Amino acid sequence: MSFHTLIILFFTGFCAANLTPPLVNISLDLLPEERWLPLVNIFNVKYLRESATRIIDTTVPKWVHHAITPIVEALENYIPQPYAGEIRGMASFYGAGISDVILLNFAYEITAFCTSVVAQDTKGHLYHGRNLDYPHVDILRNLTIDILFIKNGEVVYRGTSFAGYVGLWTGQSPSKFTVSGNERNQGHWWENVISAILLKSSPVSWLVRETLEEAENFQDAVMRLSKVPIITDVYYIVAGVRPAEGVVITRNRRGAADIWPLDTLHGEWYRVETNYDHWKPPPHGDDRRTPTIKALNATGQNNINMETLLQVMSVTPTCNRITVYTTLMSASTPEKYHTVIRQC
Repeated sequence: MSFHTLIILFFTGFCAANLTPPLVNISLDLLPEERWLPLVNIFNVKYLRESATRIIDTTVPKWVHHAITPIVEALENYIPQPYAGEIRGMASFYGAGISDVILLNFAYEITAFCTSVVAQDTKGHLYHGRNLDYPHVDILRNLTIDILFIKNGEVVYRGTSFAGYVGLWTGQSPSKFTVSGNERNQGHWWENVISAILLKSSPVSWLVRETLEEAENFQDAVMRLSKVPIITDVYYIVAGVRPAEGVVITRNRRGAADIWPLDTLHGEWYRVETNYDHWKPPPHGDDRRTPTIKALNATGQNNINMETLLQVMSVTPTCNRITVYTTLMSASTPEKYHTVIRQC
């Protein structure tokens, strides 16, 4: 452990990381209905079903159960492929109704409290760290998975998610870019979800997954994540493979409200995004931004790397009692993608 790491821990506290999630291979060559079957080899199906019920019952308003009826009855008319097929497949091996799997996926869309960091070292290497916080932390620590999405025998992209969820909030396209999504709380979430799905807009996590699969490079990813209509506001944090390829995209439903790139020529070698617009002060009751910035400054650009960024993501309250996992990524060294389940 370096001297700089010791200084960070002394002044800010520490959040332990003890576990690595299971790795799941998902073949994109299979029919969508068959892709997620490997989960049954890792998880107890009864536990998956019971966990889904707990999350739905404590997160989803009762009126939403009725509002999704037309979506269930004509799934492909409202939910595009491959997600419609993957949801059908999930419901089949869960032994659950399609409505429950849809509700579970919606529940995961609405409460992703996060901290994301993009940082560039003095040699131009980019590092991307993210903490994902979620109220059902006791359940989700047991459901966290790393996923390799494979096509024609090669890893097309990878990500970190939860069993039963077809979207991605965290992912990497090897040798191209990394991306994380943070909730931007603008209220009326369920109304947005139902109305936008009926109008065929994309959930924010589906756009992440589609971008990871289809975008050719960092610039293409930023364009897609900035312009494609989505069901609600969000922050997309993206890092590439070339110097200065780091950006925070503040999104509304129709497009970008703000694009905030690295500015290394003026000493701005990192960007920190939590769940609040970067040009406004964070609320006193949830200021993860300031301690993250202090930890980065204490580390310094000369010393930033995957190990020290993990320490930055481990300070309190950047890592807190509802932090489910931390992922470290660098698209230029895709083999170093690493997720730890937190024990805060």
